[in-house]
Amino acid sequence: MSTTPPTPERRSQELAQRYLRKNWDLLSAAERKVIGSLISGSALARNTNREFDESRTFGARLSDRIATFGGSWTFIIIFLTTLLAWVVLNTVFLRSGNRAFDPYPYILLNLFLSMIASLQAPIIMMSQNRQAARDRLDASHDYEVNLRAEVEIRSLHDKLDLLRESQWAELVAMQQEQIMMLKEAQGRSR
Repeated sequence: MSTTPPTPERRSQELAQRYLRKNWDLLSAAERKVIGSLISGSALARNTNREFDESRTFGARLSDRIATFGGSWTFIIIFLTTLLAWVVLNTVFLRSGNRAFDPYPYILLNLFLSMIASLQAPIIMMSQNRQAARDRLDASHDYEVNLRAEVEIRSLHDKLDLLRESQWAELVAMQQEQIMMLKEAQGRSR
């Protein structure tokens, strides 16, 4: 009597029930992906950073660079130097000849600062939204990897249990053989 190997669908259903204790129909996409990788023997290795970077548009890359520069010490130092130069230039040098283009209270400077802030805030928010999307992608991948590890650990437990059961069967068989040998030896000694 020959048995045919189970179909991939049947194998998927068996693995889902055995390791995840769920019916195939109730599995999430990540869980189905893990079961599929177990059946095919493939790894779940993927570079989420590369995937994310390849999906960014030119505008997304530009806003990320601006947000990175805007949150650096280089920007802070350049910004403070520019502010100081503006104030000194309009207060000390140009004021002496009444040629200051933005005298105190520096209304033009305030206008520029407001424009910079109004442009910088949405750019930073766009960058943060993309970072949140990247974090979700990383979390999804981590979940798949952890689920795969859990399934493989359960599989190893099953194999160890099977090995232990076969060893117990061998030990029982050896013990029965020893008992029979003892009975034979006892019967000959009488």
